[in-house]
Amino acid sequence: MTFASGRHRQPAVTVTGLVIRDRRDVPEDPPGLPPAADRGCPREPADASYFAPLAKARYLLLTTFKQKGTPVSATVPGMVEGDRAYFQVRSRSGAAKRLQHTDGVHVAPCGARGLWSYGPPLDAAARQLDGEEASRVAGQLARKYPLRRRSLARLLRRARNRQLVYYELL
Repeated sequence: MTFASGRHRQPAVTVTGLVIRDRRDVPEDPPGLPPAADRGCPREPADASYFAPLAKARYLLLTTFKQKGTPVSATVPGMVEGDRAYFQVRSRSGAAKRLQHTDGVHVAPCGARGLWSYGPPLDAAARQLDGEEASRVAGQLARKYPLRRRSLARLLRRARNRQLVYYELL
């Protein structure tokens, strides 16, 4: 028998005397044990987005890749909205320059300095936002990071003609 993807079903496997022929043969919670939620094993809801682990993170550890494949990590402010994630970088930063060559990135939740990552990295592709999308994301990030918006660094950035560039993670 084949699945919809064209792969063939694996043969039946015997595990401690129990023959499992199909995933439907395996009970969701084995008899005699409390439900998984009571055992401390949270189950992912079916409608959880790919970027759900990043939703509560204040900063994101963005790993971009040089042309030769060497990974380089940087801490960036970001947010998750629905099934998409957004972040900002300076236009002349190394991350922005590396994103011009390749859009493949790894992203993980982290602290402000990026010394510790609070979860496994997720593979994603970054797409630069323009016009209406960029201004909408800029406003949302400005509300999430109000001190960054009002800081002296913003004035110095304008004086040096360094702009912020906004990206969407797909």
